[in-house]
Amino acid sequence: MLFVLAAAAALAAPAAPSVRVDLTLQDHRFTPSEITVPAGVPVEIRLLNRDGAMEELDSEDLGVEQDVTPHGEARFTLPPMRPGLYRFMGELHSDTARGQIVVIAPVPH
Repeated sequence: MLFVLAAAAALAAPAAPSVRVDLTLQDHRFTPSEITVPAGVPVEIRLLNRDGAMEELDSEDLGVEQDVTPHGEARFTLPPMRPGLYRFMGELHSDTARGQIVVIAPVPH
């Protein structure tokens, strides 16, 4: 019975809030180039391309390949991550379009 109550409580628990980040690509550079987010929550990315060229946000660390059209917008969600550093780049302009996500552990109360 206790197991059933614990399982029901887990199902009824509210979903972890997500963090939303606006990431802009202009002059083949990401702004901000460093994003800090808490561990353990999904991260919603809104990628705005202000350039007149196609770009692909690519990250082996994050397992992401996301195309964004010229003067377009793309949205995607990263799953909850562990603390660490996750690098990303613009595949088509990798010499300048670089950035990283810093995932930090929550501070204990």
